[in-house]
Amino acid sequence: MSKNIDQLTVNTIRALSADMVQKANSGHPGKPLGSAPMAYTLWSNHLNIDPKNPKWINRDRFILSAGHASPLIYSLLHLFGYDVNMDDIKGFRQFNTRTPGHPEFGYTDGVEATTGPLGAGLSTAVGMAMAQAHLAAKYNEPDFPVFDNYTFVLSGDGCMMEGITSEASSLAGTLGLGRFIVLYDSNSITIEGSTDLAFHENVRARYEAYGFETFLVEDGNDMEAIDAAITKAKANLNKPSFIEVRTKIGALSPLEGSAKTHGAPLGDDNIVALKENMEYPSMDPFYVDDSVYAHMEALLGEKHDAYLEWEKMFDGYKTAYPEKYAQWVEDNREITMDELFEDASLWEFENKPVATRSLSGFVINRLNKKYNNLFGGAADLAGSTMTLMDGETSFSKDNYAGKNLHFGVREHAMAAMGNGITLYGGLKAYVATFFVFADFLKPMARLSSLMGTPLTYVLTHDSIGVGEDGPTHEPIEQLTMLRAQPNFVTFRPADATETMAGWAVAMTAKSYPVGLILTRQNLPQLENSSKDAIKGGYIISDSDKVDVILTASGSEVSLALDAKVELEKEGVGVRVVSMPSMELFEMQSDEYKESVLPKAVRKRVAIEAASGLSWGKYVGLEGAYLTIDTFGASGKGDVLFKEFGFTVENLVNKVKGIL
Repeated sequence: MSKNIDQLTVNTIRALSADMVQKANSGHPGKPLGSAPMAYTLWSNHLNIDPKNPKWINRDRFILSAGHASPLIYSLLHLFGYDVNMDDIKGFRQFNTRTPGHPEFGYTDGVEATTGPLGAGLSTAVGMAMAQAHLAAKYNEPDFPVFDNYTFVLSGDGCMMEGITSEASSLAGTLGLGRFIVLYDSNSITIEGSTDLAFHENVRARYEAYGFETFLVEDGNDMEAIDAAITKAKANLNKPSFIEVRTKIGALSPLEGSAKTHGAPLGDDNIVALKENMEYPSMDPFYVDDSVYAHMEALLGEKHDAYLEWEKMFDGYKTAYPEKYAQWVEDNREITMDELFEDASLWEFENKPVATRSLSGFVINRLNKKYNNLFGGAADLAGSTMTLMDGETSFSKDNYAGKNLHFGVREHAMAAMGNGITLYGGLKAYVATFFVFADFLKPMARLSSLMGTPLTYVLTHDSIGVGEDGPTHEPIEQLTMLRAQPNFVTFRPADATETMAGWAVAMTAKSYPVGLILTRQNLPQLENSSKDAIKGGYIISDSDKVDVILTASGSEVSLALDAKVELEKEGVGVRVVSMPSMELFEMQSDEYKESVLPKAVRKRVAIEAASGLSWGKYVGLEGAYLTIDTFGASGKGDVLFKEFGFTVENLVNKVKGIL
């Protein structure tokens, strides 16, 4: 391969990146100019991909953790034959184009994960590497390396400052994920100027402490040195690898080394100077030399041949190991609501008070016997969140076949890694922690929603029922927070049937994450609870005449039912609606919603041991709230419920107050 064509291709990436930002008058040209040589070296010499088969399960994954450098990945995707054409390149950052400001999974062909929040990409990539290690242990056989792909990350100084990166990298090192390789674009510049202002540490030494093998490339333009480092990193399958590549932000432009190139166009004169410095063959914007396209076509032919070799190997695997192949097919099919409904064993529970976290634990173990691809765990809280799969081993450096994940006290990175596991394919992943700590994982749950990843969040200890741990551990505003997030389904069940219904929603979700919001305290099994809980809201108890509608979720549904008994003694007609999921309820037809909450009945009360902010559209102007809009307190759970007004007497008085 000619060095001249390699350099011309690198310069083409630089030119396209600068032109994109200039035309949009918005974006980040500096990092693409500095990191183009390492990105091209990786993609051309090492990245095992086939744009003709972009969803090939054993493709190498490339994650641009420094998502603001999106012109870099769009230039790569265009040149490497993905469905990103020149019109897309010219439409960078414009409305309704396939080249948005930051890379978005499911929106741009070849983008493996939505990135932008710094550190999120690297942390998500750790999850992908975990999934690869697990599936390799589960399916690979001698001479049949079905899963042997690498996960590569390109990150920058900002990623290295974010705490989530430390969380995820620490676990990657602990797990010895040898097929996980980080390229660190070390240019010592952030938005405010030199990194010395706020970041003066030996990052490579930190990664050595995490358990990574580390490398240093002094010159970010030295493609031979970059290639050698990546080759060595790939050879070490016992440790993840960290390659620091020292670059110049805004390389080869008159603003080289300046923070001014981070988040603003270079300007027409500086782009001309850049192209002159590169000895680029044309000053025209968006120019790509025909020789570059020809070079890329030859490269892509080699990559497609590698894919065909894998396909040939996989065909042999199907014959040699038909049972394993059948399991792979089973693991990758869509689970239907009908099959979950028809399996009576999933819905059988004792008629006694049980915490919904415990009921969820029963369901997890039943599902694990039925489906072989569950893969999940907690942030050091498996025993409290009831998320351990009985009879299964722990996923570890010495046992990648284990199905119980131990994320350690790392809620933020846990959610990102859960996203990565789900994005990889072939696994039904769940992550777990106390509900109040949704505050830690919220940014990555938001990315779950943006990407439409059907990751299950098991969030326990859902209210003041936590009790003696006090207000630091008692969620108040968290339900409202998650309900405000687009494309996220919260599900707060009232008993065993509703808990199973919540898991049915989670197991069949295709395009949104599901948060199961579960109690620490025991709840009674409700006589009329129903599989209709999958609709988000349903009538759990009705009356011949309806004077008032009591709508509740979770542990407060039984309180509403008890209050109904007392109110009907006084001639008040009460309908009780169980509302485990507002989001699912809003997905139902207008006719169904009207049948449950008829507009003609304007006297309504919302009952939930959390903020009342999300209930307004169901309560209306003539209704009332039995909710909590202060922080909780320390004390026994049953005492707190009484002190905060969650009693039959208080609820009855609330109803009388609006009638």
